[in-house]
Amino acid sequence: MASTSPTSVSSDAPAAPARPWAAVLALGAATFCVVTTEMLPVGLLTPLRDGLHVSAGTAGLTLTLPGLVAAVAAPLLPVAVRRADRRQVLCALLLVLAAADLLSALAPDVRILLAARALVGVCIGGVWALAAGLAVRLVPEPSVGRATSVVFSGVAVASVLGVPAGTLLATAVGWRWSFAALAALAAGASLTLALALPPLPAEQPVRLGQLARLAGVPRIRRGMSAVALLIVGHFAAYTYVRPVLERVRGWDTGQIGTLLLCYGLAGVVGTFAAGVFAARSPRRLLCVIAAALGAVIALLVPAAASPALSTTLLILWGLVYGGVSVSAQTWMSTAVPYAREAVSAMFAGVFNTAIALGAFTGGRVSDAFGLTAALYVAAALGVSAVPLLISAEAGPD
Repeated sequence: MASTSPTSVSSDAPAAPARPWAAVLALGAATFCVVTTEMLPVGLLTPLRDGLHVSAGTAGLTLTLPGLVAAVAAPLLPVAVRRADRRQVLCALLLVLAAADLLSALAPDVRILLAARALVGVCIGGVWALAAGLAVRLVPEPSVGRATSVVFSGVAVASVLGVPAGTLLATAVGWRWSFAALAALAAGASLTLALALPPLPAEQPVRLGQLARLAGVPRIRRGMSAVALLIVGHFAAYTYVRPVLERVRGWDTGQIGTLLLCYGLAGVVGTFAAGVFAARSPRRLLCVIAAALGAVIALLVPAAASPALSTTLLILWGLVYGGVSVSAQTWMSTAVPYAREAVSAMFAGVFNTAIALGAFTGGRVSDAFGLTAALYVAAALGVSAVPLLISAEAGPD
């Protein structure tokens, strides 16, 4: 790693907390809140479209916009807060998230809703930039892999509980109550973080120059590009999964929440399975994930005639995608252990840019050519990550 040099960790770093797993679970609760808030429009796409009288593509902007804002906030927020205690910053971000969710619930039109979603983007980027690499500071080294899986399990549990529950609540009493419920959850998560986390002063301040040097490392650059392609492909399809599922013969709209629940349960299994296998070779695991994801998404097109096959593919999709975040974060942190927060900030920025591009790409292709074309484009993007992942290992550092 010749492109950037190690920096010594601050000598005033705190000792491990007395209740490390409580702290880890609190971080998992925080990621659950931000991911549920970010992904909720996936389950509410049709109600949002109808309630605000906009097209499906415009409703999809409620996912695209926070992703774009998060992509900018992720690398910049650690620079802005410099040496501020990470516990205090995370608590503040969850309170801002609660306010944004409340504003979403009260939004009279799509413009106000998009403004609230932009504020959500700041919270998403900030939470992931700071929280993703904190497991190593909270638990003993042998437990870091499991703790990282718990932090990232917020992604999968959001799919299991958050998005399906929000979808069911919207069906019962309206989409605005889904956002209101998330506001209460985010406020509760802020309190949990304040009680469970120890003081977490910055190990070292993150600077823009450090981010630029990391971006120049060939392995990091190729790895980030591969992850971006994988995430763009996933969200080009997943953002519009509700309309895709509504096309399956024999299913009605009341079953969509249950199907997304099955997807999310598979994602939880995939997340923790990846925590085990990623410790051995995260890059190889990502290669398998990219190839499998592309195949599963493509097969959803002919599977529309079969509810059983569509259900199987949806579960496989959740299982495969559940391993993406843990594998990628483990790979990047291993590559630059001396700049964990900086590389986590970069990763969060790339990840959220890819979410936004994926939602945008899926929406534009779907509006212009239909859902089938969007699925095939998504599958091709996912598979195209494989050559980059292979070259990332072969290239010099």
